[in-house]
Amino acid sequence: MLTQDTHELDLILGNSNKRFSGVTSTMLQVLEEQKKILNVAVLGDHFVPEGTTTLSFWQATKLRKNRKKPLVFHARRNNEMLQALVLKVCFRVPMKIVFTSTAQRYHSWLTRWLMSKMDGLVSTCAAAAHYMKYKPAIIIPHGIDQTIYTPAVDKSALWHELGLKGKYGIGIFGRVRKQKGIDLLVDAAIPLLNKHKDYNIIIVGEITPDNHAFVDEQKQKIADANLENRFTFTGKQPFENIPKLFRAMSIITALSRNEGFGLTVLEAMSSGVPVLASSAGAWPEIISDGIDGYLTPCGDLSAVSQRLEHLMSLSTTTLGDMGIHGRKKIEERYTTQREAQALCQYFKSL
Repeated sequence: MLTQDTHELDLILGNSNKRFSGVTSTMLQVLEEQKKILNVAVLGDHFVPEGTTTLSFWQATKLRKNRKKPLVFHARRNNEMLQALVLKVCFRVPMKIVFTSTAQRYHSWLTRWLMSKMDGLVSTCAAAAHYMKYKPAIIIPHGIDQTIYTPAVDKSALWHELGLKGKYGIGIFGRVRKQKGIDLLVDAAIPLLNKHKDYNIIIVGEITPDNHAFVDEQKQKIADANLENRFTFTGKQPFENIPKLFRAMSIITALSRNEGFGLTVLEAMSSGVPVLASSAGAWPEIISDGIDGYLTPCGDLSAVSQRLEHLMSLSTTTLGDMGIHGRKKIEERYTTQREAQALCQYFKSL
């Protein structure tokens, strides 16, 4: 709800998707830090935490009254760019519009046209910036809240607290579908699990109806190998369980065939867990091979198998050392505080 005088607002954040998504997640994670710097309102109340100022579109049309300075509207989706343009052009709300692009693909004509009307463009990594016809003024990588994703004090105790089978876990997180490379992990792990008896595979994420056939196919492969007791599909988990699951793992895989940015790797590293990731999203810019994890080409099962076996063969001490390096990198480069500060500094420059 609108809880402050509109003339005090500095920043409006688009929030147009009623379904929770990665874009929603990144907006919410940086929101609390931005609120410490600027007066912020969110256009739409989906998933917004209590105590956040929200606006309806109709309320936003009245923002030109009593304005002492222009607003900044930060859009992350096409329809949010459209909303902002309507407010600016049709309702004459004084504002600068900024769009952040994370997509690693060439944009449609509509997106390119909308981007040409923006006052500022941001990207989250060099790979995404490469696909932008209109180049970004600045690259600001996403960050995560390192106070939520923390290393385990006692990984073994946490593992048993969560009721997981086996001794060590290899996790993969995200909606369970082919794009996330779940099948690559299953195919790579099946021949390795008989050799590495202490490891189990933990697949964390929602299974939507359109992916039931894909999941059934994976479960059949697991059953054919008589390894049902070595794989766990947790299904959709409440948010408060996710950080615990991250820190309980010994290895985390992120094998997407394509990504925009990909927060999973940051969350894993912040949790002190080494990562095995595909070269999707911003991951090649984040991971240092052999230091905090390993990279493989997207969709390359042979490379995944080789790197996974190598990680499974390492001692818990070595894996822990890799996790320490990853955690340090997050603290130095990829926190929500750093992202919020960089974004707000850029908005102020407009």
